[in-house]
Amino acid sequence: MGKVLIIGAGGVGTVVAHKVAQNPDVFTDIMIASRTKQKCDAVVKAIGNPAIQTAQVDADNVDELVALFNSFRPDIVINVALPYQDLTIMEACLKTGVNYLDTANYEPKDVAHFEYSWQWAYKKRFEDAGLTAILGCGFDPGVSGVYTAYAAKHHFDEIQYLDIVDCNAGNHHKAFATNFNPEINIREITQNGRYYENGQWVTTKPLEIHKALTYPNIGPRDSYLLYHEELESLVKNFPTIKRARFWMTFGQEYLTHLRVIQNIGMARIDEVEYNGMKIVPLQFLKAVLPDPQDLGENYDGETSIGCRIRGLKDGKEHTYYIYNNCSHQAAYKETGMQGVSYTTGVPAMIGAMMFLKGLWKRPGVWNVEEFDPDPFMEQLNKQGLPWHEVMDGDLEL
Repeated sequence: MGKVLIIGAGGVGTVVAHKVAQNPDVFTDIMIASRTKQKCDAVVKAIGNPAIQTAQVDADNVDELVALFNSFRPDIVINVALPYQDLTIMEACLKTGVNYLDTANYEPKDVAHFEYSWQWAYKKRFEDAGLTAILGCGFDPGVSGVYTAYAAKHHFDEIQYLDIVDCNAGNHHKAFATNFNPEINIREITQNGRYYENGQWVTTKPLEIHKALTYPNIGPRDSYLLYHEELESLVKNFPTIKRARFWMTFGQEYLTHLRVIQNIGMARIDEVEYNGMKIVPLQFLKAVLPDPQDLGENYDGETSIGCRIRGLKDGKEHTYYIYNNCSHQAAYKETGMQGVSYTTGVPAMIGAMMFLKGLWKRPGVWNVEEFDPDPFMEQLNKQGLPWHEVMDGDLEL
């Protein structure tokens, strides 16, 4: 049905490649490209499909991307590289007539700042080129937006309160490790929190607001309010929302390590001079921390991610909780990666599938909640991320 190019061979890229290879009726030709070709070759070897092609590319370099796209001629690029590289890949797509999908919004390298404005600015250019760009098609952002769209379509006339809740109750048996790229992870968590209420954004100190929430099959966990990019698009696309928040769980040991890392300056993203060289402390820290790709084998427990929604249907107030629980060990047995990579990689594949099937194909730049959620939701159940619903339960929020 279509040719797909996956950019990025980290944990998420590995999961995307496995899942794409499992659906050969949709993905007829596959290429994996990364800065390090050996990583791509290792993924192909693990999948056991020698028909998958690999390539070396610097995703910061538009000319290199253009040459690769012109050589392979993909129908869609799945960008699971770094968020800093979203715009160069989008530029290359426009220059070569290729459709685009990513899992995280662009952020500049020199400041930890998350917003969609840079990518939304490409909307007319993609429209004029007749190309589709699908933004934020991981789990959160991604499935969280599809869940919200599904709730709006089937269960509510008016969504008023939205809380996205993300719990990782797994144990990787390391003193300190991050579940995805350490540089991106630490930048995200150490920023001010932010939530939407009554038409405006409210800023909080980092991890200032927290409370215990109960997660299915897991129990109560301390959950902290963060800013997360999908809030920006969801309140735009569902204007009846009065309040939207994002919560994530952290253990005390993790937070203690994080506090020390900040206090000693290792979370800095500006350059410092060391032995006559310029280094970024956070990038150096990334080099010495465990690689998220290597956590899977000894990872037990599960994740639980979902949306807790309150709103009106036929004039009456209702609550709705939709969620997925994902086993780290089940994810590892299938793809060699832990559950956090799995929950991001599977939706990215499904989004590309939706495009190639013509179900999510519309010139312009779009967030996932702007498409029909139903076929995506159907595939979540088939592709390893089954969802569950609780109607009119206690949301705790």
